[in-house]
Amino acid sequence: MSNTILNKVNKALEEIRPFLISDGGNVELIEVKDHIVKVKLTGACNGCFVNQSTLKLGIEATIKKYAPEITEVVNISA
Repeated sequence: MSNTILNKVNKALEEIRPFLISDGGNVELIEVKDHIVKVKLTGACNGCFVNQSTLKLGIEATIKKYAPEITEVVNISA
């Protein structure tokens, strides 16, 4: 995966991270491969019952805003 896509993904995560931290959680980028981003939700986000909503509506939507070529965001800690 190109550095450009990786930079876009990192920029998107930096935008969403303060919201996660304010709720006691965070997100860690694991891998970007074949237009799929793998992340690990940590802290309060890991066990939260709405983490799928956070993942799809928050993290994935923000990443796709910066990098529309990304097709999916997957939480590997699920």
